[in-house]
Amino acid sequence: MTTKKLLLTTAAFAATIATPAFAQSDAVPQAGADAAEAGGNASDIVVTGSRIRRQDLAGVGPATVVSAEQIENTGLVNIETVLQRLPANAGFAGNQTSAYWANNGYGTAQVNLRGLGIKRTLVLLNGRRLVAGGTGANSSPDLNMIPVVALARTDVLKDGASAIYGADAMAGVVNLVTRTDYEGLGVSLRQGITEKGDGSDFTADLIWGVRNDRGGFMAAVTYQKTQAVNMASRAPCSLAETTPGALSCVNSASTIGGRAVLPNGQQINFNQTLGGNGNFFEPYSAVKHNFNSNPFLNAVSPVERVSTAFFADYDLTDNIEAFGEFLYTFRKSKQIATPGTLRNLAISASNPTNPTGQNIVLVQRRLAEPGPRHFFQETDTWQGTFGLRGKLSNDWGWEVAGAFGRNTGVDGSTNIANLERVRNTIDTTKCSLAAGASIPCGDYLGFGDLTPQVLDYILFTSRDRGGNELATFTADLNGDLFKLPAGPVSFAAGVVYRKEKGWRDPDPLTVLGIANTNQQSPISGTSTAKEAYLELSVPILADTPFFEALTAGGAVRYSDYDLFGSDWNYKASLDWVINDSFRLRGTYGTGFRIPNVPELFGGVSEGNLTTTDPCSRYATSGNTTLIANCQASGVPANYVQLGTTILTTVGGNENLKPESSTTWTVGTVISPKGLVPGLSLTADWFDIRIKDAIRAIPGSTKLSICYASQNLSHPFCDDFTRSPLTGEVTFLSAQPINTGREEMNGLDLGLVYAGGIGSVNISLDVNLTYLNKYVVLPFPGGAPIDFDGFIGGGNGGYSKWRGYGVLTAEKDGISATWSTQWIGKATDFNASPGEIGYRTPNVFYHNLQLAYEIDEKTRFQLGVDNLFDRKAPYIQSFTDANTDTMTYDLLGRRFYVGFRTAF
Repeated sequence: MTTKKLLLTTAAFAATIATPAFAQSDAVPQAGADAAEAGGNASDIVVTGSRIRRQDLAGVGPATVVSAEQIENTGLVNIETVLQRLPANAGFAGNQTSAYWANNGYGTAQVNLRGLGIKRTLVLLNGRRLVAGGTGANSSPDLNMIPVVALARTDVLKDGASAIYGADAMAGVVNLVTRTDYEGLGVSLRQGITEKGDGSDFTADLIWGVRNDRGGFMAAVTYQKTQAVNMASRAPCSLAETTPGALSCVNSASTIGGRAVLPNGQQINFNQTLGGNGNFFEPYSAVKHNFNSNPFLNAVSPVERVSTAFFADYDLTDNIEAFGEFLYTFRKSKQIATPGTLRNLAISASNPTNPTGQNIVLVQRRLAEPGPRHFFQETDTWQGTFGLRGKLSNDWGWEVAGAFGRNTGVDGSTNIANLERVRNTIDTTKCSLAAGASIPCGDYLGFGDLTPQVLDYILFTSRDRGGNELATFTADLNGDLFKLPAGPVSFAAGVVYRKEKGWRDPDPLTVLGIANTNQQSPISGTSTAKEAYLELSVPILADTPFFEALTAGGAVRYSDYDLFGSDWNYKASLDWVINDSFRLRGTYGTGFRIPNVPELFGGVSEGNLTTTDPCSRYATSGNTTLIANCQASGVPANYVQLGTTILTTVGGNENLKPESSTTWTVGTVISPKGLVPGLSLTADWFDIRIKDAIRAIPGSTKLSICYASQNLSHPFCDDFTRSPLTGEVTFLSAQPINTGREEMNGLDLGLVYAGGIGSVNISLDVNLTYLNKYVVLPFPGGAPIDFDGFIGGGNGGYSKWRGYGVLTAEKDGISATWSTQWIGKATDFNASPGEIGYRTPNVFYHNLQLAYEIDEKTRFQLGVDNLFDRKAPYIQSFTDANTDTMTYDLLGRRFYVGFRTAF
């Protein structure tokens, strides 16, 4: 039996051995604590950020805990939305409302803590790693792999934790903690729609649990189906400040009639009227001829998903428990894209389709006749875990567990042109105008001139395949070593074996570069890690004046990687509880991350990405450095960027090295029980420094920095080329590199209150983050690139201030919840002072839910998100829809209704 089959069988076996009790619970799902890990006492828990059992839920590192009750009160049905509202999330992250989802991860939901990159945020389920999700060679799990109804809480540790969890936990950890106490059968339904009547969102959840005195079993299923929202309904066209103080539509220079260059350098455009004169052409005009892409894109793309989860535990003896987990998710997602563009076709004067009588180069021709391209993905993801845990005679807890996860996916696109066949259709020695010809001649000079026979000959549907695998084995031991006057010295120790694999096999025509799409090479790679760790908690003082408790902690982890050798990581912490109302805490730790499979082994691919060319209209900028540099690059004085995208090379880099980090935090927790019972205030300063940071600098940023340097002296100036004829950027590289350093620091503030006013129960949870500094030094000695307070250019948003608050008032089963997300002011990475979109305003999104709980089992809810219909602000270097789709909401006001009950 193979390892995969063995793990799958044992996980399924563990899910069936619990004897059903058939008892029905009267309680609705509530936030719960971790199950006692490694056989600890029932009252012991393991908090995220530590492997040591303890009775205090509060850890030393700064963390945010989102309970199941809070998720229900805000009407959210996806963990991605829950996390992306938190102020600790920033920068670039894939989600359903982002047109630019992560590479090969269309439809995949991810989180980006601190904005340091999704690869530096470790996602766990009950303290264990999850297989990556997507359509091949991906770097992060799909957050929607877990049915939300199965969660007790979501822990967000905003502190480096590589010494505790290993690689990838440089920015922090998201730990999804599932319920362990559910009994009965629960059903919930939710339907949402936007104010404009689009974007339908339907979710159905089912949960079933049984328990007896020996163990239990829980199953959860979520079905979700969302409908598309067309981008033109939110942003009719792409905007730019073509004249000072006014925004105008600036569309793509890839025209439906075809834009060509004559031998004398003049640009012309062919007929753009369906059924018009096929031989008509005229001087090219951007205003008259450019193509509006927005109707051919989605602001939200449709997703259909079924996520299932099964959990079981059973006491084999009084001291040994078997447990198992099994997850399976099937997802279908789709997107539309603009019709493809043919580039640089040489058409001779003798070609019968050429009405100019001259040899021409068809610079760009949009294949509008067949309509938009349709992207599609189907993924299957599963993971099985089986383990044993128990207690030794000295009350030490132990656990051994193995897990295997596999993700496979197919993705593709319709209406892709075979470039070899395109060339055949303009080669009069190969093609024929005769009816039924095996190679029909094609007329690309004018919209509507391509016949169905030509389209059938040149177009095909591409299909790429890929996947990810994760195999882990862990053995853990924890307990108390000995006692000091202040309490027991506790420890946790263990060993880990982890093997990760990623692969992606693009369509053969894509690999050969024949397909008129982003050229890609196959990806395949594996990495193996063998690790051992030790963690200690040492009580220094207790129950003395000013020292109710003073506890020091430390952890060390040794990692041996098959590709990069060995590494040690450390962590130290100090927790000083002065009294019941005042607590000080601090941590210091190191981190290490090896390049993942797509970063290291990913083949080079090309794509048209939204990019701002700083040389567009440079002659009128008044910037002497920019003017001199653009002139030195041979850019004509009247040059205007044609469209908003530039062909950009992305992919892997075999020369990448591991990156390392140091992180320290210091903070306080104030609980003024005597003044305001139920109130807790937190403040934590964080400082993160990354060396040899692996980062792909967006093309807009590279161009902006290059042309701001004296005499084009910046190394980024070697990463692109321009056409000597038109001045356009014809090549731009955005592959990942080891930058010099990244430095970030800031302040997290939190407020939690649980109390009441009279007979009304009140709960309030507010989180604020101030980003004081985030700079990237692209190479040793290079000028720093400031990110703090900036937004756009494909980087996402890094506003100085971000916040999220949730207020709930409840009385006699009727509750009202008001939540507000605050995104602070930010400056466009690539705009100049005085230009429209240079600086964004403070943006607040307000959401309201009203709910009525008939009893503990049955609840109705009605909600409005983006209550005041706040529009996304204009960003000059936008990703799509004239804004930063990674940061702002495109949908506008939307409504939902929900219902749940239990049996």
